[in-house]
Parts: sequence; structure tokens; C-alpha cells
Amino acid sequence: MTQRTPAPADPGRVAPADAEHLRGAPTPGPAPAPPRSAPEPQAPTPHPAPEPRTRTVPTLYGLPRADLERAIAALRAVHHPDELPELVARAAWTGLAEPGDGAAGLLVETLGAEPALRLLLDRATAAQLVAEVQRHGVVPAPGLEQLLGQGLERWSAKLDSRLMLRALRNAANLGLRLLAPGDADWPEGLDDLGVHGPLALWSKGSPERLAALCRSIALVGARAATTYGEQVAMEAAAGLVDRGFAVLSGAAYGIDGMAHRSALASEGVTVAVLAGGLDRYYPSGHEQLLRRIAEEGAVVSELPPGAAPTKWRFLQRNRLIAAMSQATIVLEAGRRSGSLNTAGHASALARPLGAVPGPVTSPASAGCHRLLREYDAVCVTTAEEMAELAPPEPAPAPA
Repeated sequence: MTQRTPAPADPGRVAPADAEHLRGAPTPGPAPAPPRSAPEPQAPTPHPAPEPRTRTVPTLYGLPRADLERAIAALRAVHHPDELPELVARAAWTGLAEPGDGAAGLLVETLGAEPALRLLLDRATAAQLVAEVQRHGVVPAPGLEQLLGQGLERWSAKLDSRLMLRALRNAANLGLRLLAPGDADWPEGLDDLGVHGPLALWSKGSPERLAALCRSIALVGARAATTYGEQVAMEAAAGLVDRGFAVLSGAAYGIDGMAHRSALASEGVTVAVLAGGLDRYYPSGHEQLLRRIAEEGAVVSELPPGAAPTKWRFLQRNRLIAAMSQATIVLEAGRRSGSLNTAGHASALARPLGAVPGPVTSPASAGCHRLLREYDAVCVTTAEEMAELAPPEPAPAPA
């Protein structure tokens, strides 16, 4: 038999055995991805905390309005919220301006107490003040800018809102009342002082007692009174009370004190006008007398609590005594007595002026004799003659 020679192997062909071997072998592929690790927990994103709500506190002159409302309400009735800024401003001006300050009086009379105080708080210049009063109809006189500039220096030195609030609270603790022009018990005679009048009044006592000043006579005189002068004062005050007059004076030693005591003893109305704050009565020797006057009559000042009496303030206090009364009687006075200053104010206001003569040899009456000779004062010797100086009481309205 013929043997077949095997065909040469095809180098590109795979042997069946090799094919089987290759068929069972895994086909290599891409390397498997490593197992995923669990994601790390992430902290929650914090939400921004809400901003705290800021509560807006209403203010007035840089102070909490509610504090001022409480302070003023303890001193007087406030009929409308719009009255508060003007009342607080008037109270503030009594501590900023000295009694009789014409520059302050001009500003307040022209602009109002509130706008005038705001200009001061805004650090307005003298030229700006002149422009403001001119805008309200005031014709600027020569020297007005200098006058207001000097006033700004005085007022700015005392400008402190905290002190203003403290004065209001002190006044409330003392049981004082705050009076403003236009109030029912505001003494109308004060309006005759014009720009030199008080910007407000602090009082302690019955409002009805102040209302009685529409029928009043001022009795003034020397501190170093003689027995003769005290006797005249006692009889004059008692006689005027019997005739329905209130007795007005300054609570000083001597003639003033005797006039007050006599009016109280006669169960009449008497009012004392002081030259300092009502937190401390002056003179200290008359503290008990002044307490009694406050209980049965009224004590008045144009200065806030804490203001000390000074020589200038005593002299300016006298203008209030002259303006608040219908007539002024000087009972006994030396040539240099302070009561002559009161008489001068009464004469300048065209108020009736009387003087009681004394012995021509007595220096304690030299001032009264001078008034009779130089000031055209009327010579009076009895309560009846003193009462005649006051204008006649108006007739009652027909029913």
C-alpha cells in the first residue's frame, strides 16, 4: 500500500489539541476595577443663623422718648403727643440760659423752644441763627450775630442731654410742676417781660394758688429790718389778705419773711419766688417757712432743680416779683437795698409802685425816701392805701 506522506503543517493553523486547550483558557480582558469604598459621611452644610432683629427705640434729643414721656407726665398734663418736644425743650432751656437772657428769649420767642434747641444740638453757628430768625421775620439789628455768638458759648457749655433728663426726674421726685406760657395757671404778667421773661416755671404747691396772682400785691423790703419795718409788714400783709389779695415776696430774711408769715397767719394766699432750684430752699433758715408756703400757697422758680442761687439770679428774680403782681410796695429799705431793684423793675413795667416812709433819721428807710423823691412812688401807710394802687377788680360777667 502506498503510504501517504503527511502534509506539511500550516504554520497559521492551530492544532485541534491546541485549539481545545485554548478554548478552555480564559480570554484575558481589562483588569477589574478595585472595589468602591463606602463614601465618607459629610457634615451637613450649616445654615446661616438668622440675624437678631434690632429694635428701634424712638428718641428725642438723643434720649429715649419713653423716658422723657414718663418724666414730663409726672410734672404736668400732656394733652397731645406733639406737645412733648416743646415742653421738654422749655424745661431744658431753663437750665441752659441764665434768667433774663435776652438772646435765648429771642430765639425761643421767634422759633419756638424745640427748633431753637435742635439748632443748638446741631452745633449751628451764630450766622446760621441770625439767618434763621431773619427767615422768621426778625430784622437783624447791629450786633445781633455777636449777641447770639456769645449766647452759643454760654449755652453749649451746659449742653448735656443726660443732665436734662436727670433734672426732670429730680423735679418729679420732688413733686414739682412744670409750667409753660399759655397754661391756665401761668401768671399773665410775666408776658410783659418780653424776651427777658422766663422760658418756663418750676413750682411746688396748689395750682389754684398761682391763679390767685391775678389779684396780688408784692411786699418787699430790707433783710436787716427794724422792729418798725416788721410791724409795718405784718399789718400790711394781714390787711391785704382781708381785702382779698394774695401776698407775693421773695422769702428773704426781714421784711419778706414777715410778710409771708403774716399772710399765712391770716389764712391768706402767699407765693414765694426763689432765685435757685426748688430742691434746696434758700435761705436755709427759712426752710420750714418755705415748706409751709408750699403746702398752703406756692413756691416758684425759673431755674431747675440743682441750680444754686447767685447774686445775678437774685437780681433777676426781682423782675418776676414785679411782673407777677399788680403793684409793688417797698415797706422798709436802706439806700442800697436789693428791694430797690424790684422797685426799678416795677417802674420799668409801668406797675404801680408804693413806698412806706420811715423816720427821717433812720438809714433803714433811706431807700423808701429815695423812691418817693426819684421814682415817683406813691406814699402809702396802711393796707387800704396799698390796695388802692392795684387796678380795680373786673366786674363779674352777667349771668
